Amino acid sequence: MLSHAREAIEFARGKTRQDLEKDRLRHLALVRLVEVVGEAASRITKTVQDSYPEIPWRDVINTRNRLIHGYDIVDDEQLWIILTKDLPLLVEKLEKYLGAK
Repeated sequence: MLSHAREAIEFARGKTRQDLEKDRLRHLALVRLVEVVGEAASRITKTVQDSYPEIPWRDVINTRNRLIHGYDIVDDEQLWIILTKDLPLLVEKLEKYLGAK
């Protein structure tokens, strides 16, 4: 989760939401990275998830499900919010719990 979330943030760094519309490959890569973060979250046991209630497990997993099953309806505005607001907070929380730098 952590490495893919970091990679997505890095891929979006210095870009604008409008850049996503212009750069199809970057857009696809970012969607895929967010999907992988959600897939990884879904593989964390319920016991571990319950140990870290500050992490929005269900939201992360649901985002993955919406992206995977809604191929033709990726909301670029929502994707941009995930990349610029949600993922940085998630990374911060994961780093705290994992003691990662």
